[in-house]
Amino acid sequence: MKETKQRLLSLDTLRGFDMFWISGGDTLFHVLAKVTGWAWAITLAAQFDHPDWDGFTAYDCIFPTFLFMAGVSTPFSLSSRLDKGSTHNQLIAKIIQRGIILVILGIITNNGLFQTPLAEMRYGSVLGRIGIAGMFAQSLYLYIPQKKYLWIIFSGILLSYWLFMCYFPVPGCPLGSLNMECNPASYLDRLLLPGHLYKEIHDPEGIASTFPAISTGLLGVLAGMELRTSDNLVNKNQKALKLALAGIVSLIIGIAWNFVFPINKNLWSSSFVLVAGSVSILLLALFYWIIDVLNFRKWTLFFVVIGMNSIVIYMANQFIDFNFTAQKLFGGLLHYFPESVFSIGEVIAYIAVEWIFLYVLYCNKWFLKV
Repeated sequence: MKETKQRLLSLDTLRGFDMFWISGGDTLFHVLAKVTGWAWAITLAAQFDHPDWDGFTAYDCIFPTFLFMAGVSTPFSLSSRLDKGSTHNQLIAKIIQRGIILVILGIITNNGLFQTPLAEMRYGSVLGRIGIAGMFAQSLYLYIPQKKYLWIIFSGILLSYWLFMCYFPVPGCPLGSLNMECNPASYLDRLLLPGHLYKEIHDPEGIASTFPAISTGLLGVLAGMELRTSDNLVNKNQKALKLALAGIVSLIIGIAWNFVFPINKNLWSSSFVLVAGSVSILLLALFYWIIDVLNFRKWTLFFVVIGMNSIVIYMANQFIDFNFTAQKLFGGLLHYFPESVFSIGEVIAYIAVEWIFLYVLYCNKWFLKV
């Protein structure tokens, strides 16, 4: 089957849109709600906090959408390398190397270098989960590049995880309990994961919950396979429509599953995979339709600059004090304005400094490629 090989501008834009919300976009809405008291701002700001346990907000979509997009890019990147003569052994070595590097970067981001005692280090991380789940999803695509079998594996992981969470016994707890203290995923993390857990008795990037995250990556792989299909077989409008329909179906199944296996980002529950996945698919369909189908592209630069160095900005926020630079450049000017304008301006200045930093990297074609 002949397939298209172009780079998707919509994917780079969506990746930047996703990362924007943890690079100051969320804070902008929180500050706006605080200083204005506007009902719509308060409602939106509430969507930029994670639920304590069960439940779902827009903020819960950021992490799985990033992992989903790593999956979307897989059919494009791996198939392109295969077409250029790379062997499966070379590619699997690269996939494993990338996974290991992301795990190491995640540990460094959490703990610094030689700063935290081994017993107090946190080994689970956002980057580590992206590395491990992405590694397995990419490996499955490399060796089983048929949609039918990938769908079976995707479904099998989600069903198996559900059964595991329902029937794996936790000492001293009722069978099937899914609170933080008693659920099987948290129990295994306390038992097997060395160092410090993020919530003392639970780690949202723990061992067991990494398995359903593989399905998040696979969902992206399947979406990428659809987008990479030749336009002669499926035109672009049909691709966008198929993605949108898939997103709606995923949402319906996820909401229905919620009644027996609650939507929970901390556990990366199967229902969470489907609901968060539905948002990722619908966003991809929308961005693809606007950018790659209708060809409305002029507005994309702001997000593309962020998306092309997404790992850099995620890590840079841990190591670079952008707020200090923003205060030095804009703080004096902002003091001439009322306090409400000052508070909002501070956040905008912070975002601007981050973006300029990334724009310099973008203009010089300095991209962190793992």
